[in-house]
Amino acid sequence: MKFTMKSAMVASVAAMGLSLAACDSAAENEMEAEAEAMEDQADAEIDAAEDAGMMTDEQADAAEDQVEAEADAMEDAADDMDATPE
Repeated sequence: MKFTMKSAMVASVAAMGLSLAACDSAAENEMEAEAEAMEDQADAEIDAAEDAGMMTDEQADAAEDQVEAEADAMEDAADDMDATPE
C-alpha cells in the first residue's frame, strides 16, 4: 500500500477525533447515553404504532425525524457542558 500525504492527513484527523472523544466527562457521556436511549425507545414506539396502523409511513418518518432532532439537541447540550468553563 502506498503511503501518501492524504493518508497521513486522514490518520491524524482520526487520531485527533479519538483523543477529543476521550476527553468527555462522565456527566457528558451519561447525558449522551440518555439521549440515545430516549431515541431508541421513541423509535421503537413509533415503529409499533406504524405496524399497528395507528400512523402512516409519512407520519412515522416525521415523528422519527423529530425524535432524532431532540436527541441531537440533547447531545449538543452535553457537548456544551464540557466546553463551558466552571
